[in-house]
Amino acid sequence: EVQLVESGGGLVQTGGSLRLSCAASGFTAADSTIGWFRQAPGKEREGVSCISSYGVYTYYADSVKGRFTISSDSSENTVYLQMNSLKPEDTAVYYCAVLPGFGELLLRPSLVDYWGQGTQVTVSS
Repeated sequence: EVQLVESGGGLVQTGGSLRLSCAASGFTAADSTIGWFRQAPGKEREGVSCISSYGVYTYYADSVKGRFTISSDSSENTVYLQMNSLKPEDTAVYYCAVLPGFGELLLRPSLVDYWGQGTQVTVSS
């Protein structure tokens, strides 16, 4: 059974950092493209970042470029999202998901078959 469990969210002040984890089971995350999404209250879910199989390529939405870093650890079967210089507009529930392939055009919620429970990130001003 494919399962993704997000963790690492919390409350942080503007300018702070958090590292989110996406623990995979039932499949090998390193063989897949994994994306991070977020959904703020009253807004649609949006793609934030993705990493290709074996971490060869990474992509970031303009809103997080230069502040977020996606990485994967094959030994832990986990994908991480390091978030630095956090802003109040980063407040959202963050989700990870398996994508059908790599790239901006494939980092879309409509292409995701399975969602985890997400992890809440709240950035106070």
